[in-house]
Amino acid sequence: NENLRRHKAKAYQLLNSEKGVEKRKQRCHDVEPVFGNIKQNHGFRRFMLRGKEKVAIEWGLLAIAQNVRKKAA
Repeated sequence: NENLRRHKAKAYQLLNSEKGVEKRKQRCHDVEPVFGNIKQNHGFRRFMLRGKEKVAIEWGLLAIAQNVRKKAA
């Protein structure tokens, strides 16, 4: 599929550009430790509620709890 090849080539160029490499390096410092902390240290493995709206509320509560823990530490 030519369209798929074109999209893959564009994504490859963006990811391997100077700006793309810089953003990928930054990700491990910004995002990944937060998810790891929520999963490993606080035992969160799956959402208890179903539906996009309820999951968004549950995720919001997890984010608030994470931020409160950071401020308290």
